[in-house]
Amino acid sequence: MAPTPLPLLEDCCSPVVGQVISPAEAETLATSLKAVADPVRLRLISLVAAHADAEACVCDLTDPVGLSQPTVSHHLKVLVDAGIFTREQRGRWAYYRLVPDTLSRIARLLTTP
Repeated sequence: MAPTPLPLLEDCCSPVVGQVISPAEAETLATSLKAVADPVRLRLISLVAAHADAEACVCDLTDPVGLSQPTVSHHLKVLVDAGIFTREQRGRWAYYRLVPDTLSRIARLLTTP
């Protein structure tokens, strides 16, 4: 069973500054922030974004981060579950793509309106 993706942050969350956010909004935003608050995941975001067509196979991501394929796949799953990446299975390999504007949406929720 596929995990339920998080709603778009703009659809569920108010900016953190300028108004008080609800407990549910805080939980949703915290999930996204936790997903990117890891050095390996930040590298994976950078690697995928810099890759040709802003898409990368898990097989192309293991060597640059120096971790095993299962460990990289775990980090990628966290990013998919947080709505930061999409995942497409092609045969034996999974390909990952950054969801457009996701990182800028997170940044907008943290900055002054």
